[in-house]
Amino acid sequence: MIRIGLLSDTHGYIHPKVFDFFKEVDEIWHAGDIGNLETAKNLASFKPLYAVYGNIDGHDLRVSLPENRIFIREGLKILMTHIGGYPGRYAKGIKEILIREKVKLFISGHSHILKVMNDKKLNLLHVNPGAAGKNGLHHVITFTRFTVDKGRIADLEIMEIERASLQ
Repeated sequence: MIRIGLLSDTHGYIHPKVFDFFKEVDEIWHAGDIGNLETAKNLASFKPLYAVYGNIDGHDLRVSLPENRIFIREGLKILMTHIGGYPGRYAKGIKEILIREKVKLFISGHSHILKVMNDKKLNLLHVNPGAAGKNGLHHVITFTRFTVDKGRIADLEIMEIERASLQ
């Protein structure tokens, strides 16, 4: 069993509650728009970081991170990207990757809207952790944690913080 902390769209800001909420996780996964190298380093110094770059990320992150990351944890095949869309409305090229790679967990960010959805046609779970940063149109900062055990996802929890509380 492995415990995962998942976030996206930090845009250079890490809310202090991230470190408390992710205290017991084994890895942090970041679905892009990290914001800067310092933010990535801060997360990586706390827990092992697996990330992809997003559309606002600069050259420093793009040379060190992939656009798409396909990996396996506890028998579960995962695709993580920043701009991926949703079941029934995937971004260009994503559905083909999901089918070819037989992915069971698809993670994307970009929308700043937390969503957890089954794709019954492709037999996978899609998770968008929303936006963990303070920049964007979202009103609530969100990030998630869950466990992966023998190919199954369990114990999904969500942290929500009113963005207005930061002002």
